[in-house]
Amino acid sequence: MSDVAIRGWCPGALQPMRSGDGLVVRIRPHASRIDAAQAVGLAELAERHGNGILDLTNRANLQIRGVGDASYLPLIEGLAGLALLDPDPDTEARRNVLMTPFWTEGDEIAAFAAELEQALATGPAGVPTKFGFAVDCGRERVLVGASADVRIERAVTGHFIVRADGAELGRQVTRTEAVKAVLALTEWFVASGGAKGSRGRMAAHIGAGARPPEALCGNARPARSQILPGPGLYPQGAMFGLAFGQLTCTALRYLGNCARALRMTPWRMILAEGMDEMPQCEGLITRAEDPILRVIACSGAPRCAQAYADTRTLAEALAPHIAEDARLHVSGCAKGCAHSGPASITLVATGEGFDLVRGGSVRDAPVLRGLSRAGILTDPSLLLGAR
Repeated sequence: MSDVAIRGWCPGALQPMRSGDGLVVRIRPHASRIDAAQAVGLAELAERHGNGILDLTNRANLQIRGVGDASYLPLIEGLAGLALLDPDPDTEARRNVLMTPFWTEGDEIAAFAAELEQALATGPAGVPTKFGFAVDCGRERVLVGASADVRIERAVTGHFIVRADGAELGRQVTRTEAVKAVLALTEWFVASGGAKGSRGRMAAHIGAGARPPEALCGNARPARSQILPGPGLYPQGAMFGLAFGQLTCTALRYLGNCARALRMTPWRMILAEGMDEMPQCEGLITRAEDPILRVIACSGAPRCAQAYADTRTLAEALAPHIAEDARLHVSGCAKGCAHSGPASITLVATGEGFDLVRGGSVRDAPVLRGLSRAGILTDPSLLLGAR
């Protein structure tokens, strides 16, 4: 693990990251949504300046891979023309807002996200670039498992609450108080040293014993959380999955021509607004029982220079062996970029093979070390603890 570079920041469009297959250029859609014209335009840009494949990240961002140095500036100009670019890298880094896809026109969810994005454009200062915000104030919470540090949610009473990630209860707020409360809680996090320690994350800060002042605490219990949604038809449109979050330019162009807009999710799924039937295009997962939805894998080698193994072919081969209620995470190194939380089974590639963690994350102690790819594929029961 010591030879893995923990960068501590995520790529953006204005601050790309170099990887094994070129520059990674990440687009952060406003309110986790792009309209039909943006979808078609983005497909054309990714095809012209990248390798033709986009990634949907666990923060509901889209990233173009395989961008060459000479193609970067033309790509940025194209993104600006699609209104998918922030004015500067600092604004881009601060605007880390995730929104539930289950909102309707005119409700307060989209208004919260827009107001929060606008407020974050000018502060607070000193916030780590991985620090994120979730607008999850529908009747049921759906972003509980998604990465976020401060959350706008509903209480069991139906009122709005602002809750620090890692805290069991939240502070009840009015509609006009919510964003101000989010900013105040974020400022406390920075002032109390959270940005310098605890990996720059709120839950770790709270877990280490930090407690916000009484004015920022509350005793409101969040509304119940919904089981992870799957592919299917919803009042807002059709939701489908993407194997490992990969979306081809062909599929994105198809979606731009048959949906009003696309709402990104942190579950490697996209909700196509206004569609009343499931999309029919290669690469789009439309069955909730598809085994590929049970596995998570980062880009792996050779696409990532820090990965020790090709993760996705292994994950795909193991998918049929994973129980319907279980999840397998295959990570190319100890960073766990594709999934920071626990999984039923976690495989971590190292220089000596794969380490196996059961019921934990890449940060937990493995029960087995140095497993070979061939050995795992020959006897997948190893993963389940059958012997």
